[in-house]
Amino acid sequence: GNAPPGVDPETFSWFQSVDADRSGYISVKELKQALVNSNWSTFNDETCLLMINMFDKTRSGRIDVYGFSALMRFIQQWKNLFQQYDRDQSGSISFNELQQAFSQMGYNLSPQFSQLLLARYAQRSSNPSIQLDRFIQICMQLQSTTDAFREKDTGLVGNVRLSYEDFLTMVVTRMM
Repeated sequence: GNAPPGVDPETFSWFQSVDADRSGYISVKELKQALVNSNWSTFNDETCLLMINMFDKTRSGRIDVYGFSALMRFIQQWKNLFQQYDRDQSGSISFNELQQAFSQMGYNLSPQFSQLLLARYAQRSSNPSIQLDRFIQICMQLQSTTDAFREKDTGLVGNVRLSYEDFLTMVVTRMM
């Protein structure tokens, strides 16, 4: 068949090959099997779920061809950014590259925080680095939690007072 209006024919063709069960929708499992990092590892479940949820307008846990098309554009934008920050073209982002990326994106984060993210999201090695899927996940979560923080930090002072339940509500509504 032909691509629906507004959907790139190449994206439509890829949608059809990713839609393994021919349901007309892409599930988290199908998406995970379709996306790979530069080291050929598949995207992790958490990132795939975050992205499906972002483009799933019906809250069904899956996306149609239009959601898939929007998701592909979204991933391409993140991939371009990732490649911009991957200064040594290694296919992954090192500690120094991550620090520079945060700074250029306008985040004033300590080296200790970047180290914490590397410890949490990088593959275990003597020189830990972040793959594209984890970069997307970190950036999405950072953006989301920063937005939530700014809603409370109306004076833009960099501090807020939150009750424990307000904090949990922020986390649950933004991250899960």
